Amino acid sequence: MLATGCGDSGAGQADSAPSTTPHPSPSPSTTPPEELCTRIVAHWSREVLDSDTYGDYQSMGLSNGQYEILRAVVDAARAEKKRQGADAADELIDREAREGCVDWYRSGGPGKGPWQ
Repeated sequence: MLATGCGDSGAGQADSAPSTTPHPSPSPSTTPPEELCTRIVAHWSREVLDSDTYGDYQSMGLSNGQYEILRAVVDAARAEKKRQGADAADELIDREAREGCVDWYRSGGPGKGPWQ
């Protein structure tokens, strides 16, 4: 005698498996380019403040536009340091780097001319 029927040949296995539907993960946060510019210009401005030279912008990881901002910031910080001291120069670096970078990106940022 041959037995046939609708036996339970694995039924329910798919029901007990964990869901494979991917859950959306949050997007990684990004730092605005103006903020990155501000950080790197302020860092290098402090590094070269007491130096007689500015150094090579490429070795600093700066674009030509960022380097122009750095030079203006350092010139102003040197003058401020003579007038008001190191703390005032440090505050000026943060303020001027931020303003320079925001203005630079507002007007187009990188790509507006050679090495910009």
